[in-house]
Amino acid sequence: MKRIRLLSLSAISLATVALLAACGSPEAPGQDPSASSAVDRAVVDALAFADAPGGGETEAADSLVLRAQVALDRLAFSPGVIDGEEGRSYRLALAAFQEARGLPASGNLDEATRQALFSGQGSAATRRVVIPAAFARGPFVPDLPHETSQQARFDRLGYRSMTEALAERFHTTPDALLALNGPGTRLGAGRIVRVPAVDNVPLVKIEGDDRGWADTLQRLGVANRQPQAERIVVDRSEGTLRAYDKGGKLVAQFPVTTGSARDPLPLGTWKIKGEARNPDYQYNPDLFWDADPDDKARRLAPGPNGPVGVVWIDLSKEHYGIHGTPEPQNIGRTESHGCVRLTNWDAARLAQMVHTGTEVVFQA
Repeated sequence: MKRIRLLSLSAISLATVALLAACGSPEAPGQDPSASSAVDRAVVDALAFADAPGGGETEAADSLVLRAQVALDRLAFSPGVIDGEEGRSYRLALAAFQEARGLPASGNLDEATRQALFSGQGSAATRRVVIPAAFARGPFVPDLPHETSQQARFDRLGYRSMTEALAERFHTTPDALLALNGPGTRLGAGRIVRVPAVDNVPLVKIEGDDRGWADTLQRLGVANRQPQAERIVVDRSEGTLRAYDKGGKLVAQFPVTTGSARDPLPLGTWKIKGEARNPDYQYNPDLFWDADPDDKARRLAPGPNGPVGVVWIDLSKEHYGIHGTPEPQNIGRTESHGCVRLTNWDAARLAQMVHTGTEVVFQA
């Protein structure tokens, strides 16, 4: 089955890519007009979400499941979107955390698990924060279409609204933010909003960062420093991606979407060849079985709402990769065109864990 051909590769980016199939791949990374590689202390401070006066902790209003989801997210055992719902991804994350801590992997929040999970962490799951002016400025793209074929005329596939940007920054969904704040809540610079307690991270300097990756990490609330992974295991039946360190210890787990009956996950053992961060994307409808026959090949600009989200992690299995998504709420619930898809924040975190040569196992 044809998919994509990778023509040139380096340890940190894909130099040139030609698309040949369904899953898709990033194109050659050109200069992104929104990139910001310089570190400016004023920008760091401007993008930090300060706690609202008297609103740093709201433990009384937080559910136990919401507290657990935030704690799991902080420890890299991702529940996917933080929404307070006791769903499949949450239970899988809890079981993985239990396994990593030597507890019975029941997926239930028993007393021993609570003690291990909440030890050393703040007791509240949410914060009331002040929206920074720099964050409120966007820019946002309210008229960005959802159809891939119609996105080529935009120079940035950014967030459509502040609500969407705020949801990704705090690892949740617009619907969950609405539930936390109420339908009458107004967003804007200086306004106060209740969000999951995902911490601020500093803007770091990354050598050769001409694609604005440091800015992306900060805007997703993802720290630059992460546990290092030597082996990745993607389990098709569970819908999970697990990361192990060089000693074989489980250090992270993320929910994933892993293909479909039409484009199945290629079982086997592969290697990571490189990454494309904030990648461009070359869309060719002739290579997508479900594309509109009237579509034309087009180049798409970078952005979190692009087809592969904020990052593409390339594999030695030709034509396949691990990447982000513009629809985090669908991870584990819908099918993909063969590749492994994560939320943008989980994909960004994984990108900081792996390196060229990291082993990747796809299993049933």
